[in-house]
Amino acid sequence: MSVRVLVVDDEPDVETLFRQQFRREVRSGQFALDFAPSGEAALSKLSDSIADEIVLVLSDINMPGMSGLDLLPEVKQRRPDLTVIMISAYGDAPTVQTAMQRGADNFVTKPVDFPRLKQHVSDVVTQVRGST
Repeated sequence: MSVRVLVVDDEPDVETLFRQQFRREVRSGQFALDFAPSGEAALSKLSDSIADEIVLVLSDINMPGMSGLDLLPEVKQRRPDLTVIMISAYGDAPTVQTAMQRGADNFVTKPVDFPRLKQHVSDVVTQVRGST
């Protein structure tokens, strides 16, 4: 089974940045990256033909419409086993606490420490591949 990582962020340059940062992992076939520009679009992807392949969601918190904090319980209700890492420029204690209470598995602050994030992603992918 192929595995996919869904990145949810309304900023258009995020896709380019993540594709650059994870180009080796994607090229080697470790996983594929998918992108959703909103919480609503992310929920749609979690309902379409690739839904079962998604093993990790990386979501921004501040987005127009459905915020990442609103998206989080929806994702966990549909897929309780799905790992979700929240990403935000606001790493204050109340934001982190809210994210964790709503089901986040981890929290990363912006600017993203990509080596650290790559390790988190790799750990999730390895764990999922080992359990199938």
